[in-house]
Amino acid sequence: MELGRGLLFIWILAILSFYQCSSNANARYHYHKKHKPKGSHGKSPVHVPAPPKNPDPPSIPSDPYPNDPGDTTGIIFDVTSYGAVGDGCSDDTAAFMEAWKAACAVQSATVLVPSDKVFMITSTIFPGPCKPGLVLQVDGVLMPPDGPDCWPKADSRQQWLVFYRLNDMKLTGNGVIEGNGQKWWDLPCKPHRGPNGSTLPGPCDSPTMIRFFMSSNLVVSGIKIQNSPQFHMKFDGCEGVLIEKLLMSTPKLSPNTDGIHIGNTKSVGIYNSMISNGDDCISIGPGCSDVHIEGVTCGPSHGISIGSLGVHNSQACVSNITVRNAVIRESDNGVRIKTWQGGTGSVSGISFENIQMENVRNCINIDQYYCLQKACLNQTSAVYVRDVQYRNIKGSYDVRNTPIHFACSDTVACTNITMADVELMPHEGELMEEPFCWNAYGIEETLSIPPIGCLLKGMPHAITESSQYSCSNENGRF
Repeated sequence: MELGRGLLFIWILAILSFYQCSSNANARYHYHKKHKPKGSHGKSPVHVPAPPKNPDPPSIPSDPYPNDPGDTTGIIFDVTSYGAVGDGCSDDTAAFMEAWKAACAVQSATVLVPSDKVFMITSTIFPGPCKPGLVLQVDGVLMPPDGPDCWPKADSRQQWLVFYRLNDMKLTGNGVIEGNGQKWWDLPCKPHRGPNGSTLPGPCDSPTMIRFFMSSNLVVSGIKIQNSPQFHMKFDGCEGVLIEKLLMSTPKLSPNTDGIHIGNTKSVGIYNSMISNGDDCISIGPGCSDVHIEGVTCGPSHGISIGSLGVHNSQACVSNITVRNAVIRESDNGVRIKTWQGGTGSVSGISFENIQMENVRNCINIDQYYCLQKACLNQTSAVYVRDVQYRNIKGSYDVRNTPIHFACSDTVACTNITMADVELMPHEGELMEEPFCWNAYGIEETLSIPPIGCLLKGMPHAITESSQYSCSNENGRF
């Protein structure tokens, strides 16, 4: 009898334990609306991005939950729970900052910008450091004030959204980041926007839409960005950046609307994205190394550019840049290296491979006389361009310009240029000018179309060895 009672007691305890576990499991599915725990800031090692193996965008959990009731990792912070209205008119800046502040203190947290709403926020800095794994998920529409007249006078006109001192952060979502750029483009100080197509003097500052500054291990994935007042996205002083599956769309004649610009940034991967805009599709500034661009479609645009470099007699160091499996269409330039006279430093280890051109002016271009004025003074110093490969570059060009143009410095020759399987045909009409070379040394591994008879063989008699043209590995840089 006592044995039977003991078994019954154990059986009742087992049932109660089962229901207790079920209750805890169900509780994990609730949104955590507003929680502000304190904690230390983590930092994970910097990684070199690799091409995405999965053709589908990585999924972001729509409802992350902790492993146990006391664990606060993986919580969603919905901006509407912090007072954001999302009617396209109200200023939701304060609500976004409150949500960001709360999420910043929680590991693997998500700041959610929900769908079916339009959120207007003013120029804002989202600061770190934060706990690692922070996600900003934009599923609705996020936009700035509509043009310069609506821009708060106290706010910076240089930038709109700034992400500062972050590590292991991701920007993603199914929504749209809208720049409201039209009224900025129409300022009379912009090229050809004044009376009778003139360009008037006066303040002309226009904001970059998104800027990442002094941050590491960043992912930007799957987002749509459009109609930027100026640059769409900039990375300054960053390391370990993965950009994939972006859609950037801005009209062809929108001035200075570069797509992705990187400067003083290392270990960057840009993959499987489509960019159409009014300036460089992707531009790579001084201080960049180990950049891999693959599967990108540009156009209309100004193509993919390294530079401009060496402005105001500055030193510029760029190395190990690869662009492959790309399409450039209806663009003013294809793949370009542009430097100012008077600069120092070097551009080296550059590879352009498997690129399709469709009605492109200046398909292959090295311009060491870059100048935005009517006349720039000749200078003897220049950024040293060397070890540049062009392989399997094919398609059609606009006959208004020669498809291949190597204008190297009078005093600092371009060296080790390699041409292989380059076949460029007129899109319409006939070639007006032959390929142009000036002080450019290199080889043709295969016969090019059009033929390039102007490359100088071997090396120049005087190779530049001065320290002003070398880039050392100082302070973790080059």
